Formats: sequence, C-alpha cells, structure tokens
Amino acid sequence: MWIPIMAYRETDTVRARKAAQRAHLLRCAESLVRDGGFANLTMQTLAGEAKVGVGTLYRYFDNKSVLAAEVFRCATEREVAAVAEAMDHDGPFAQRLSHVLRVFVSRAESAPRLAWSLIAEPVDPAVDAERLLYRRRYAELYQQFLTEGVDSAVLPAQDTAISAAAMVGAIAEALVGPLSEPLPRSDLAASLTQFCLRAVGMSPAHPIMPQSSSSGENP
Repeated sequence: MWIPIMAYRETDTVRARKAAQRAHLLRCAESLVRDGGFANLTMQTLAGEAKVGVGTLYRYFDNKSVLAAEVFRCATEREVAAVAEAMDHDGPFAQRLSHVLRVFVSRAESAPRLAWSLIAEPVDPAVDAERLLYRRRYAELYQQFLTEGVDSAVLPAQDTAISAAAMVGAIAEALVGPLSEPLPRSDLAASLTQFCLRAVGMSPAHPIMPQSSSSGENP
C-alpha cells in the first residue's frame, strides 16, 4: 500500500525559536566586535560568548565571513536610521546639519571601538563590500539634505552628489581615520559643522552653539 510522504513544514513556534536564537547569536557577535573589533570575532569565541556549540553556529551562518557581514549590516542599519531620523530635525539648515553631526559623533564616541570597526578597521572582503554600501547610503542621505538646501537657495548651486561624498569621507577621517588621533576632541561636532558648512558654500554668521541631545546612546 502506497503511503504518501508529507513534506516537513516548520511550525510558527519553531520559526520563532530559530529567529530568537539567530538574534541572540548576532547580539553576542556584536558584543565581541564592540570589545575588540572584527578581529575579535571568530566562530570559537562566539560559541563561548553565546554558550552554544560551534556546530550550532553553522546552522545559522555558513562561515565567519557571512557572520561578520551580517553583524556589520545590522549595526550599520541602526546607524543609518539614526542619521536619517536626525535629518528630520526642525530648524534652519545650519542648525539641522549641526544636529545631524552631533548625533553621529555622540553615537560614535559612546562606542568608539565599534565605530572604528564599522568605519576603518581592515576587514574581510565580504564586510568591506557591506562597508561600501554603508558609505553610499550615508552619501545618499547627505545628498538629499544638500539638494534640499540648494533648492531652497540656502546653498549655492553645486553637484550635491560630489559634495555629499566628500562630506562623508571627511567626517569619517576626522572621527576615526588614521589622521584623527592627534586632533583636539573638545567639540568635534561643532568643528565638523563649521567645516561642512563652508565646504558646501555656507559660512554661518554666528557660531553653532552646542546642543543638548539625548541621542548619544550606544550605536
């Protein structure tokens, strides 16, 4: 007698359990990166941190490169979202730009090792590919912001794509690049604001005053 074989289908409970386990592994992996960069992230160290067997990790991530790229993607999605939200801040263009940079700098300074890992640490090619996407998304956000300034005649006409790309590079270099170490850190956000405004053709008539912000939470 022929008995049909039913295909196995995961229940909602099983899918939820797997999703929770994967999220737990990614949180533990990011914790390792926060402590020691991507160089600190191995399958063995993650297994110890997450209190699972190494074999369990391979059920969720094919190899370390896939794992590291996913950790990078999750962390940078959060950072890009924070900058995008900051760009919706009310006020004149100069104050809005100052707010965006203060959010970015304060978040980086609250987790400096993670910021360095996301922006400048030598990494696996899979992570480096994600980094290019990350920088492109930042540049797109700044381009939209600058285009708004040009359209409203706050900024002079310019190629906002080039200006935005240059701003992203300058901000990253000043924050965690190899030339940033000797820079004074008293008010990096204010200095970056002044630089960026002048770079896009807008010299503020008055200094940008420090803003109190509660957005300096860990990235």
